[in-house]
Amino acid sequence: MNTFLFAAAENDGIPKCKAGGMGDVVRDVPRQISERGDKVHVVVPSYSRLHLNGTFKTSLNFELRGTTYHADLYEVPGKKSYENIHHYVIHHPEIEAGGIAHIYHDDPEEPFFTDAIKYIIFNTALAAAIKQGAFGKLDVIHLHDWHSSLLLFLREYHADYKLLKDIRFVYSIHNLAIQGIRPFSDNYSSIRNWFPDMAIDTKGLMDYRYQDCINLMAVGIRFADAVHTVSPSYMKDVMKASSPPEFIGGEGLEKDLQQAHKEGRLFGILNGCNYTNINTEAKGEIYRNTVKALFKWLQDENKKYKADFLAHTGEKIMKYVGKNKPKFIVASIARLTEQKFYFFKRNPEAFVEILKKLKAVDGIFMLLGTGAPEYEELFRKISYENCNFIFTNGQSENLIDSMYLECDLYFMPSLFEPCGISQMLAMRNGNPCLVHNTGGLKDTVSHMQTGFSFDGKTFDEKIENMLLAFDEAITVFKDDKPRWKKIQQAAKRKRFTWKKSVDGYYKDLYEL
Repeated sequence: MNTFLFAAAENDGIPKCKAGGMGDVVRDVPRQISERGDKVHVVVPSYSRLHLNGTFKTSLNFELRGTTYHADLYEVPGKKSYENIHHYVIHHPEIEAGGIAHIYHDDPEEPFFTDAIKYIIFNTALAAAIKQGAFGKLDVIHLHDWHSSLLLFLREYHADYKLLKDIRFVYSIHNLAIQGIRPFSDNYSSIRNWFPDMAIDTKGLMDYRYQDCINLMAVGIRFADAVHTVSPSYMKDVMKASSPPEFIGGEGLEKDLQQAHKEGRLFGILNGCNYTNINTEAKGEIYRNTVKALFKWLQDENKKYKADFLAHTGEKIMKYVGKNKPKFIVASIARLTEQKFYFFKRNPEAFVEILKKLKAVDGIFMLLGTGAPEYEELFRKISYENCNFIFTNGQSENLIDSMYLECDLYFMPSLFEPCGISQMLAMRNGNPCLVHNTGGLKDTVSHMQTGFSFDGKTFDEKIENMLLAFDEAITVFKDDKPRWKKIQQAAKRKRFTWKKSVDGYYKDLYEL
């Protein structure tokens, strides 16, 4: 039996510990490992809340800032019970919940200031737990994004944690754009403040652009035994330099990724999707579920500032609750960020053009999400001006399930996409997707076969081709029902299973 340790900022295998796709991966991969008869320990920070229903396991003592720190390791129940999977959280008062999903902090004036502090404490406490033998003998430690890469820094430089060199380390990149860059010194949230006596190689740790800073994403790429991107096409993308907005690639780390590839340490393995025990809504509930979600948000004190807009959306949706159904539904569910909706932010006219094309076929566009204030504001403005745009500015699992189930076309115009799960969830229900031909979207959606895609050499060409691809989708739906049905069936037949992904993990990442 092999024993694994997963360390991450998120784990959707336990309640209330997910902000994005990383949480899904940290939930699903251990389940696959367990099915193979191996053991997995999954550890995340407690964010001052997740330990409350846990069982205390042990106290952890470690040196930081020239003093002894104390943290506690708790075992917590999973959402579902699996043989050989154990979930843990590390509690320390300075590891606090942030405003983003009660996990991450947003420090606009000094990015990563608070998060770096809490993940430095988390990783050092975790190193102490491994040293104390809290998880027994480990064969593989699998780290996820910059939040857990500090374990590799400790393995490389800290005299107390030399035993980490005997364990194979795998590093998965979920979002290369968020790198955890912090100063080397002269700051409470700097590496030298927390490890004042450690001899470190600043050249081996520095960010190429900000040479007085450590880049924690780079630490993961430079020091892991295997580096993993969550799709094969994204792996190729990140070895090239970014040239925004036309192309988002290595984001300043392409040389490190090229080096990892040259050394045979870089692998692109597509994420999987769950095809069993799926919670789905009954068909025909999409409009009722929208009304229920809006009503619930209207009762929420925190949403009072957008009560007028929620009421406006409610008024729009009510006409569809009865018999007056639209003939075509386009849906999109995502965090409202530059990655997901840059094309619409930079060119709102293109989005309005899509709404006009939809109106001509009695269609509507349903968007669900929250995120950056400027994106929320843009979509609220467009909603007030366009009667067939239904913008539900909040989060509702029931409505999300209904949208994946009942849309006719799922729209995903991401500027870049390491893997993407939304297109897989829509395809699972037999709904074609219209996507930007990038990263994991390139690996999952084939134009005019399982869906529709667009690309282009310049920004203007991409916008033009996006509108042409949208026209193609509408035309096939309206005028060529047999072909539309064929595309739907082909989308539904596609299987991106975790079993296949984890086969690749065992062969290339884990070398087991």
